[in-house]
Amino acid sequence: MPQSLSASLINKLAVEAGFSLAGVAAVPEAGSERSREESERFEQWIASGAAGEMEYLKRRNEGGELVRSGLKAVFPWVKSVVVCAANYNTAQPHSIDPAPRNAGWIARYAWSENRTGEGAARPSDYHKVLLNRLRKLEATLKKREGDFESRCYVDTGPLVERVYARYAGVGWTGKNTCILNQKIGSWMFLGVILTSLELPAGELQELAADRCGSCTRCIDACPTEALTSHQMDASRCISYLTIEKRGNIPEDMRVGMGRQVFGCDICQDVCPWNRKAPTVEDPELAAREELVNPALEWLARMSRDEFAQRFYGSPVKRAKFEGLRRNVAVAMGNSGLQQYRARLKEWSGDEDTAVREAAEWALKRLRSEE
Repeated sequence: MPQSLSASLINKLAVEAGFSLAGVAAVPEAGSERSREESERFEQWIASGAAGEMEYLKRRNEGGELVRSGLKAVFPWVKSVVVCAANYNTAQPHSIDPAPRNAGWIARYAWSENRTGEGAARPSDYHKVLLNRLRKLEATLKKREGDFESRCYVDTGPLVERVYARYAGVGWTGKNTCILNQKIGSWMFLGVILTSLELPAGELQELAADRCGSCTRCIDACPTEALTSHQMDASRCISYLTIEKRGNIPEDMRVGMGRQVFGCDICQDVCPWNRKAPTVEDPELAAREELVNPALEWLARMSRDEFAQRFYGSPVKRAKFEGLRRNVAVAMGNSGLQQYRARLKEWSGDEDTAVREAAEWALKRLRSEE
């Protein structure tokens, strides 16, 4: 075991690399009680259909094991995971704050732009920003300890990051399934470094204490009833519906989507632990003002080329051009504003089936409110 490293030193080095905090988790041995518990829990979640159409979560290895059910199934050499968290809470309004009826909502994490270079700021993707910081920390650790096997991941690795964040003491799993830290709340990006080192987690450490108590605000506030205590049916989650779901959105989910056009922050916005969460000014993840409460008509006017240009390098591109217009059509229908009828009538003849069907639904909804 490296003698020069401690959990506090690793945290210090992570902060120097640009993170808010970090922790270390030991990886349970294959076949251990904890390993079996996590594997069975993930297997059951997949079997329930809660992953919706996210096929990458259902991928299995040659032995038939779900790739994300346990790290040892993919990396038998891994012994420790360094879990890093970056606060992305900026001093902008929240989705539950009063807003114009003609405004949509884009999830807080997708607002970012990079203001570190000269000239105009460009959209930034937290995956790339955090990956660069992880590699910086990885290089520092290897300079101190010598070479070792490692991998850096931000959302793309064969693991569930929040599980190891809990093992590492970064936070506890809230009832909304987000990792909660009592100092910075849940507005955290997570990144991990898988290592072959036995870092100072030694034995599997105690999980962070669950401080949700009897509070059910996130569960009660979810418009599509995607949450039960500490579990999420992703197929009902607005983030899934507006980003991952291709084609038509189930009709019984549309009213609940409200004005959300990319992602959803409601379950975090209502969380008491986020009331006093600190804000940060991170120049690589600065908020783009035009994406905070964006005008629905502004989004609707975008051509395919403009969409590609404005969201180049941004998480918003994951929804694709047709997906964003589909979501905007639903939000227009939920707005109750008759001014959108001309746009929706135009889209009701769109070549994309999902856009066309969403526009027809929105027109019916607006007519019913005349």
